[in-house]
Amino acid sequence: MAAAVIATSCNYLFPAENGELSVAFSKEIYLATKASGDVPDTNSFFLTVTSSKGNVLYDGLYGSAPQPIITAPGSYTVKAVSRKSSAPAFEEPVYGDEQLAVIEPGGLSGVNLLCSQLNSGLRLSFDREFKSRFAGAYILITSEQGSLSYALTETRTAYFLPGIVNLQIKKGEELSPLLSRSLRPRENLSLSISAPGGAQGLAIQVDTSRNWVSEEYVMGSGTAIPGADVSSAMGVGEARQNPGAQEVWVYGYIAGGDLSSSKAKYQGPFTSKTNLLLSAKFPVSGREGCLSVQLQQGDTRDALNLVDNPQLLGKQVFLKGNIVPSYYGLPGIQQITEYLLQEGN
Repeated sequence: MAAAVIATSCNYLFPAENGELSVAFSKEIYLATKASGDVPDTNSFFLTVTSSKGNVLYDGLYGSAPQPIITAPGSYTVKAVSRKSSAPAFEEPVYGDEQLAVIEPGGLSGVNLLCSQLNSGLRLSFDREFKSRFAGAYILITSEQGSLSYALTETRTAYFLPGIVNLQIKKGEELSPLLSRSLRPRENLSLSISAPGGAQGLAIQVDTSRNWVSEEYVMGSGTAIPGADVSSAMGVGEARQNPGAQEVWVYGYIAGGDLSSSKAKYQGPFTSKTNLLLSAKFPVSGREGCLSVQLQQGDTRDALNLVDNPQLLGKQVFLKGNIVPSYYGLPGIQQITEYLLQEGN
């Protein structure tokens, strides 16, 4: 998966057995995208939960959110964004979405959010004649949220909230209008600007081959079976809602081990090679909302147990196996046949 850009699809699952609201993420992998950089780690997403009366019940990093967040039935707005600031910035695509969640007393509620790109990207390129004619100048790009200075040698993508942007040529104290463009959500637009043949006017060409939408190439969009492969792996919260699923992929963070029917250990040294605790985030201080993992004797146990591999604590791992209703008093995954440690975490 290192060659693919990872997009984030947020599954917010609300196991309402006790009227609880908990949050979990799942990921899908783009087959192809030109979005700049990887989506941030889900632990760094900003999560906001608001009641129907407008009271903010949680506003902070997903990685720091308590589990469960809410224990009372009601209607809640759940919002996740990868970046809070709306100011224009280079190489800062913003991902997010929000949905309404209704928790019934003793019922089971769920809502799925696809964290797609919310802002718009603009990349400019200039031909030799333009650079020569406007040597020492730069482009000032202005939106309602602020401005960015775009050098004629700049190669990065500038990101703005959707709407009108105005481009001006700034040279010394002189400021001359160049063009205006309306940017649409999730659009990444590339403009080639030239000053042909010493003419007083300018030629502007839209490079449609570089005009893309982030969700255009989602693997199995709308048709993927959760857990059928690594790209549609279920998050911990989703897996807890699917007891009995066979030979499915699940992912999460190795949060601890040494499980008993009511306890787990969250820091080393560990003594048991036969089990792990899998969580939607790391670190955790309790078993609530987690999955238990059985490590059968063999290569998987050798590679993943925390006795021999203490450095794996906090690492993200993908596991293929069977989801069971209870193992050590928690929903769990057993009979693991394949595993994949996420690179770079």
